[in-house]
Formats: sequence, structure tokens, C-alpha cells
Amino acid sequence: QVQLVESGGGLVQAGGSLRLSCAASGNFISINDMGWYRQALGKQRELVASISSGGSTNYADSVKGRCAISRDNAKNTVYLQMNSLKPEDTAVYYCNAVVKVTVWGSRNYYGQGTQVTVSS
Repeated sequence: QVQLVESGGGLVQAGGSLRLSCAASGNFISINDMGWYRQALGKQRELVASISSGGSTNYADSVKGRCAISRDNAKNTVYLQMNSLKPEDTAVYYCNAVVKVTVWGSRNYYGQGTQVTVSS
């Protein structure tokens, strides 16, 4: 079993910054891609940013230039630094990891989510 535990959400004023963290634990061989998704009230879950095991990154257009994703492979941890936050960034943010659990394949996992609220 694999667990993803997020931290770092909270309430911040527009223009402020937050740093989200997500640590993976459990029994697995390795972690491939890691990333962050978000789901605002009444909307579908969307990808915010992702990072491969080699460090290649991908960002949603809505956060490019304002967010930076990084990971520490030794700690099985992924981070999301969010700057210049806007009210429209308000959502529940979910950590995601594609985890190689056996030599035959990988599984997709999500954390429990952390609330980010940006006040205007």
C-alpha cells in the first residue's frame, strides 16, 4: 500500500505565496511522475503541474510563471511553490504519484487533498 500525505495548504491573501508538500510512503519499487491536481467547487479536477523522475516539468497555462514544482527523490517528496496567488486558485489541491509497485506495473495514487483558499 502507498500513502501520499499533503501539507502546506491554508488561507492566504491575493498576491501571497504558499508551498505545498507531499510525501509518499509505503511499499513500492520507485516513483515515476509526480504532480499536483486541483478541484474547485463545482468544477472538474485539473492538472496544475507535474514532474518526471528525471525532473522534466509541465504546467497548466493558468499557473505558468507563478508556480514551480520540484521533487526530492531521496525523500519521495514533491513540492509546489505557488506565488502571486489569485482568488481563482482557490481549490482543493491533490498530490498525485505514478508508483511502480511491482516489477510488472505501476499504479496511480492520489493524496487526501489540502485546501487552498485565496482571499481577494
